[in-house]
Amino acid sequence: MATVERDIDDLPKNAANHTALTPLWFMERAAIVHPDRISIIHGSVRYTWLQTYRRCRRLASALSRSSIGHGSTVAVIAPNIPAIYEAHFAVPMAGAVLNCVNIRLNGPTVAFLLEHSSAAAVMVDQEYFSLAEEALNIIADKKKRSFNRPLLIVIGDESCDPAVLHSAVRKGAIEYEKFLESGDPDYSWKPPKDEWHSIALGYTSGTTSSPKGVVLSHRGAYLMALSNPIIWHINEGATYLWTLPMFHCNGWCFTWTLAAICGTSICLRQVTAKAIYSAIANQGVTHFCAAPVVVNSLVNAPPEHAVHPLPHVVEVMIAGAAPPPSLLSTISRLGFRVTHTYGLSETYGPATVCTYKPEWDTLPEDARARLHARQGVRYVGLEGLEVVNHQTMQPVPADGATVGEIVMRGNLVMKGYLKNPKANEEAFENGWFHSGDLGVKHPDGYIEVKDRAKDIIISGGENISSLEVESVLYLHPAVLEASVVARPDERWGETPCAFVTVKEGVDEAGLAEEIMRFCKERMPAYWAPKSVVFGPLPKTATGKIKKHLLRARAKEMGTVRKSRL
Repeated sequence: MATVERDIDDLPKNAANHTALTPLWFMERAAIVHPDRISIIHGSVRYTWLQTYRRCRRLASALSRSSIGHGSTVAVIAPNIPAIYEAHFAVPMAGAVLNCVNIRLNGPTVAFLLEHSSAAAVMVDQEYFSLAEEALNIIADKKKRSFNRPLLIVIGDESCDPAVLHSAVRKGAIEYEKFLESGDPDYSWKPPKDEWHSIALGYTSGTTSSPKGVVLSHRGAYLMALSNPIIWHINEGATYLWTLPMFHCNGWCFTWTLAAICGTSICLRQVTAKAIYSAIANQGVTHFCAAPVVVNSLVNAPPEHAVHPLPHVVEVMIAGAAPPPSLLSTISRLGFRVTHTYGLSETYGPATVCTYKPEWDTLPEDARARLHARQGVRYVGLEGLEVVNHQTMQPVPADGATVGEIVMRGNLVMKGYLKNPKANEEAFENGWFHSGDLGVKHPDGYIEVKDRAKDIIISGGENISSLEVESVLYLHPAVLEASVVARPDERWGETPCAFVTVKEGVDEAGLAEEIMRFCKERMPAYWAPKSVVFGPLPKTATGKIKKHLLRARAKEMGTVRKSRL
């Protein structure tokens, strides 16, 4: 029989002392506290917090007048521009659920997402109008007469060809600014009655034929938005550069965080090292988030594109993939202050942080970098983080060596996958969210990711961490980017195959053998790559390397014959 928890009183919740948690209130507060402060900059376009709030209410009102509200999904296909930021508030203000779509997906995948989410409206940047058009035509051909075409809104941009915008309008799309004009800037939006109500839907990276739809709640978004400034050095009035796509996990919830701290967003339509350094020098950028691939581009930027020394300390949050220690060490020397986090779409973005300890300052640089490269401890808004034996669900010893699965639970875990009960059952088995990442726990309680379960290389019965091999590859002076996957091996079953992008001007002749020798000198011989392939690495929109494509390429290369260790 369940124990009834008793309190010292029987005081009830009421309208004065209890309301559903939602980050939407942050926008209203920003407009009251700093109505004239710049909220967002995109090229020559600048809006204040009051203007942004009124634009959000216009959009919410226009959607509501189009019968889009509770139970509806609004898809946004756009890079980092003001409209996608506004949608993060306006769509839920109308009671609907926001679905930001990865702009690098192809037509059939976008069609799957729009159909699976039953999108009632599609807001699309003019550059990607043909992508939306292709996706909608695929659905129409499939569903025939049963297809209800969603409301189509095209977003113009001064940096794009106006002929494309005019063509989209002629085809029946509504221009975004015209649509806003139909809305009420004083629209009286209502917060959700239940904080468990969905605020956003986001699909996993889209590297499979049927990506899963991650559903996030108002409650979780609120808690993550407030956890971010506690974890990071991002204070009131910060100037934040949007290098991280807002369509990726809602920009790790910094869309809502920036309203909470009344900061300024600098939109970056195309992310390049030159554009980042320029924004730091000319627009006073203080913070940005990035995957290791973006940080790597800053480290290796041509001198004419870089700014050294930096005019001020710039805070950078790194996540999205495990960064090699050498990268953390180098970027820190350039004047960037790094906060290393780790998380998934299913955890609203970052769920752990490698909290930097002052005593690490006394350590040699390489030792300090190795500690900083760990994934760390749980976010302040996450209640449970553990590394467990997958069979027994018991925590592994905190010895830094015993590998288990990283699991989480608490308010920063998704509601679940949309229309996918089987996946939900697997993800939430035994009362924990299963990340699918393998890691260890160190004696100080910090966790460290060793690999994705599917990326572990099993050679002669021994497990090899692809991440550890990659960390050594990044130490080689010729290596710009590297990714390691398993290749079939006649003798050992599997051996590591390294895909490498070299730095500009490097001669690849004889380099493969040199890299393999370099690795053997720094790791157990059976860990070292037995194959090295040169060329650009396929990536997702957020800079994650598409290892499934590299695994397929390694398999197509055939079996390594009589490999010797």
